[in-house]
Amino acid sequence: MSSTTGARPAPEDCATMAEVRQGVDALDRALVTLLAERQRYMDAAARIKTDRAAVRDVARIEDVVAKVKAAAREAGLSEAIAEPVWRTLVDRCIAYEFDRWDQTRSKP
Repeated sequence: MSSTTGARPAPEDCATMAEVRQGVDALDRALVTLLAERQRYMDAAARIKTDRAAVRDVARIEDVVAKVKAAAREAGLSEAIAEPVWRTLVDRCIAYEFDRWDQTRSKP
């Protein structure tokens, strides 16, 4: 079982569904860790932004999606997967940031 990432088999080396699932599960754990770090950046943005209206920045959303689509093309990820996943991610991050922005300012 060769691997480019430690404990999971490379996709091209998988011979069983158990190996596929092992790889997917390992990637899911890694993605959760990365998303938790992204969330901490939303905490920082909520702390830094002085105007609640600045939380949702349509130009920034489109910039993020364009960059993700370019990175997806480069990495061999289907844009049909990347774009809707990131639009949902950004939408949920904005909702989270609104909540954090409000919580930060409601403290006595």
